[in-house]
Amino acid sequence: MAETLQLKHPWFVAVWPGMGQVAINAGVYLLAKLGMTLFAELEASGLFDLDQVEVKGGIIQPGRRPRNRMFLWKDPQQRHDLVVFVGEAQPPIGKYAFCRQLIAHARELGVERVFTFAAMATQMHPEQRSRVFGAATDQAGLDELKRLELQILEDGQIGGLNGVLLGVAAEMSMRGSCLLGEMPHIFAQLPFPKASLAILEVFSTIIGMELDLTDLAEQAKTSEEQLGQLLAQVERAYQQQFGGSESEEEEFKLEPVVENDQIRPEDRQRIESLFEEAARDRSKAFDLKRELDRLGLFKEYEDRFLDLFKKPQ
Repeated sequence: MAETLQLKHPWFVAVWPGMGQVAINAGVYLLAKLGMTLFAELEASGLFDLDQVEVKGGIIQPGRRPRNRMFLWKDPQQRHDLVVFVGEAQPPIGKYAFCRQLIAHARELGVERVFTFAAMATQMHPEQRSRVFGAATDQAGLDELKRLELQILEDGQIGGLNGVLLGVAAEMSMRGSCLLGEMPHIFAQLPFPKASLAILEVFSTIIGMELDLTDLAEQAKTSEEQLGQLLAQVERAYQQQFGGSESEEEEFKLEPVVENDQIRPEDRQRIESLFEEAARDRSKAFDLKRELDRLGLFKEYEDRFLDLFKKPQ
């Protein structure tokens, strides 16, 4: 893999599914808007098992383990080429071994810096600005985050591969940073693109990239309005149930508005049309991602979606 690529001061970004789809949404946006291309797939079959299989039309489908793909963008300004790793799932075991394998690949490519994106759940209101929290593997990286006026994660833990990968990077003397976008904890099960937007604003500043964030900003605005309305409904229900008492708390679990078995045929047809558009123009892929999120169908179509980036356009 490394022998066939000549990269210019490459940086590496790793994303996985998680709260609010914050990291995966930011990663996919980079794929779409930069026209990135799939160039490698990391085999880690020994770390993943199967808990279930899909059934379609009564036919049981072959089992499929989560895939781990790497995508490439060559910087036309020749400052920093970018490698984005998209994992479909985090392995239930062997996280440390998996991260060592991933960092080893990054080193073969000559990667100079490693970034992970993640969500930071707080008590924020959906209408508030999403802050970005940060931590780094070295003092220079920390100073950079402070100059950008990020909220420094002074103490605590970064769970999952978002943290373990950077711990391994630190062991191997590679510079790395974690950027965590703030989102409301009550909506942890729903996409929150405002946090993804905040992360990419910071990341594009660090890397010195001109990244058009218009589509993501529009999605964030729409989501803000919808979640604001939903929160108002929750608050009214709370008031009716508890009479305005602030001494009791209620946890609400929120699911996508549309269930898979309620998807209308016209919605499926629209998805197919968006796939055709994205195949012709990769910058349209985020419109497809946004529609899949709205319908709660990204997981179902994830493999096909990421395959859009197999070949250069």
